[in-house]
Amino acid sequence: MQLLSIFLMTDPQGKGSSTSTLILMGLMIVVFYFFMIRPQAKKAKQQKQYINDMQKGDKIVTIAGIHGTINKVNDDNTVMLETSPGSYIKIEKSAISMEWSAALNKPAAEEKK
Repeated sequence: MQLLSIFLMTDPQGKGSSTSTLILMGLMIVVFYFFMIRPQAKKAKQQKQYINDMQKGDKIVTIAGIHGTINKVNDDNTVMLETSPGSYIKIEKSAISMEWSAALNKPAAEEKK
């Protein structure tokens, strides 16, 4: 019983402060927002922008680990991916990994300098 009253910031006799409980709950919501919800929404927005900016010739990696070069961007949210010369597969745009594709293209950008 004491543990519950400590958590709720109340007296064991039941004379607690509901204001302090509300403040505690409000702070917990703010912490969840800034440390979990906001970064996740920002990352989703970046992923969407990355997928919309794809064009022919971009080297990508899918979430399944398939490496290839975009041959054609279709209007139905798919791309034609050339995995080896003359070998094409059709994949969904949502199956492209932004992080792995950026890691694949990073060394190529540094070699050009």
